[in-house]
Formats: sequence, C-alpha cells, structure tokens
Amino acid sequence: MLRQQDVGHRIVVRRIVGIREGRPQFSDALGDLVELSETHLTLATAQGQLRVPVAQVHRAKRVPPTRRPTAAAVVALERAADEAWPAPTRGRLGDWLLRSAEGWTGRANSALPIGDPDRPLAAAVDAVQRWYAELGQPALVNTPLPLAAPVGAELDARGWGTRPPTLVQTAPLPRLASASADEHCGTATDQGDAGGAPIDTADPASGTPDAHARIDAAAGAPVGGSSAVVDLAAAPSDEWLAIAAGRKGGLPEAARHVLTAVDQVRFAHVYADGTLVAIGRGTVTGQGRWLGLSLIEVLPVARRQGLARRVINELADWGASGGATHAFLQVEQRNEAAVALYRRLGFVTHHTYLTRVAPH
Repeated sequence: MLRQQDVGHRIVVRRIVGIREGRPQFSDALGDLVELSETHLTLATAQGQLRVPVAQVHRAKRVPPTRRPTAAAVVALERAADEAWPAPTRGRLGDWLLRSAEGWTGRANSALPIGDPDRPLAAAVDAVQRWYAELGQPALVNTPLPLAAPVGAELDARGWGTRPPTLVQTAPLPRLASASADEHCGTATDQGDAGGAPIDTADPASGTPDAHARIDAAAGAPVGGSSAVVDLAAAPSDEWLAIAAGRKGGLPEAARHVLTAVDQVRFAHVYADGTLVAIGRGTVTGQGRWLGLSLIEVLPVARRQGLARRVINELADWGASGGATHAFLQVEQRNEAAVALYRRLGFVTHHTYLTRVAPH
C-alpha cells in the first residue's frame, strides 16, 4: 500500500467501481500522487484531478515516472518564480527561502524549502514556524513535488494542512506566441477567454483568489474586442492598480513591492473606447530565460472576446524580444477550464506544488 513518501511520485491505482454478478469491477488510474490521507488519495491524471476513497482501492503502487524535469530544473524554475514575485521581507535557512509581504498573496508569504536548510529537517521546520510567529503571521510552506516530498512527510507528521494542488506550467515562447495568435484569429477554439467556462485561479497558499492568472468567460456586452488597444508599460497605471486591488481586496505597500520590484517587468493595459478593460503582468527572470505571466484579468463587460489571449500574446512578444525563451505560470489543478485554455496555448505541466499550512 502507499505511504506518505510516495506523495509526488507517479502511481497506478486499481479501484473498485462496481459489482456485477457478484464480482467486483475494476478500473485503473495512472497519475501523480498529490495527496494521501487516511480516507482518500488524490491523483493528478492526464484527464484532471481524481480523488479516490481508500475503501475503493484494490491495489496501488509506485511506477516509473514519465520523463520529468531534473531536480536542478525544478529548483531553477522555482527561483525564477520567486524573483518574479519578490517578497519585501526575506530570510534564509541555508538554501531555504523565507518570505513575507504583509499577508498579500500566499506565494509571497510562504517558505520555499528547496536545497539544504543547513540543519536537520525537524529543526528547519521549527525555525520556519518561529520566523513567521515573530512576524505575527501563520506559517506556510510551498512544497514542490516530488523534490520536497521529504519536507511534506515531516509536515504530515506534525499535522499541517494542505491546500489544493497547483500546477507550475511552462511553454516555449515561439509556440505560445503562435498559439495565441492562431486563437485570436479564430483558427482554434474561439469561445472566449476560457472556452465558455468560468476560470478563477485561486492562490492555494492564501485560500483566496491569487495574482496568478484569473480569466473569466462570463458573457458580457461587446466592447469591441478586435479593436481594443493593448499597451505595455514599465509601471502600472492607477487604473491598473485599482483593478488589481479590487481583485485582491486591497494593495498594501508590500503588494506594490511584489508587483514592481523586478528589473524586467511590463504591465499590460487593454483599452476599449478609452476604458481599461483588461490587465496583465509579465516578468523576465531566471537569468533572462523565463517570462512569468500573472494577474491576467478581464473585466466582466469585456469577456468572451479573446482579450486574455491578446494580453498573453503581447507579453510573449515582449519577453521574446528581451531574450526569454520560455514562459511559466501557476494554476490550480482543479481549475479545469483554465488548464484547458493553457493547454491550447501550448502549456504543459513542469511540476506541481502543495501549500502546507501550520496547525493553529
């Protein structure tokens, strides 16, 4: 049977799906184990997230992985993502990062346990909790899988909670720009910013919608999507910040640091008839390789017109012109509409992470 050490690894599960003529009927599922409890196990499969009651599991075992990124590649991308979303208050435990931004977004207020913490694992977790307690904040830890699976096992033993799995997805910029342009021209599914289904990417580290790509496809009155102007600026306008503040419930000073304290950053403004109707943010980090996409937001009146894809396309062109070769974003795995859109644009999952929450 599976153990906590198997979390983050590829497994196959044979489960009982029914009884026919007195004999059990089975179905097999293959995917990455992202959560294991006394009552359920959760897999990330090619068709989406699958939650299986333990009582229905006939047999389960770890299997050899498909081609995965190396540990060094995961570390490099996580470092690039940290550079793209920089917390103003920071600390270190050896190679581990400690981050705080007045509670604004979970990713900027969580520890990143990659590398050597320069002390035993149990002592490192104790130090993380002390650091956040001194700031008056709850302790959060983002655990990239399977790289940080040992950290996850230690947190499980201490009773830490788990937020929904998040996919870290990547795409080569040439493919992304081409797919975005094709969809904008109608050569791919063109049912709106999310293929006709609402997208609401939440921040699993905070339990609230985050700045990592929210795109909705709710119907709205046309505002001239094809004629809308996309402008990339080195700084966000007051209108841009107002939309971000409305999305996040305010913008403390730490939030402005997170948004702007990156050497290479652009803020997309999409105007229709002089009104700002969509925004986005792009950064180039990771020694110039990675374009990070965040805060893709389309106002209700302008949805279902492909504006999110236009924002992504403009930011992809900007990133490529600066030497970036790949793009990345984070999206909750359970957000199937968002995952489907990003798949059409050429994104694939590089790795997953879980946000762990210290018990009260």
